[in-house]
Amino acid sequence: MTSEVDETPGMSEALGYEQARDELIEVVRRLEAGGTTLEESIALWERGEELAKVCRRWLDGARARLDAALAEETSDEADAE
Repeated sequence: MTSEVDETPGMSEALGYEQARDELIEVVRRLEAGGTTLEESIALWERGEELAKVCRRWLDGARARLDAALAEETSDEADAE
């Protein structure tokens, strides 16, 4: 039995946010549609968890960059006064 879920370790690390998000949406759609075996459902669930972590890392990184930029801007404004 072959699953269509990409299970290559480390492969998710190379995904961009949009790619991971789009694949996660597809995983959720397939899980909600049903019709998969228990093993396929578990593989999909695991892939979804991995993709969600990738998305979270991208979002956390973006938040950190925004916070750093805002802190720098605030620091520059304080120095100018």
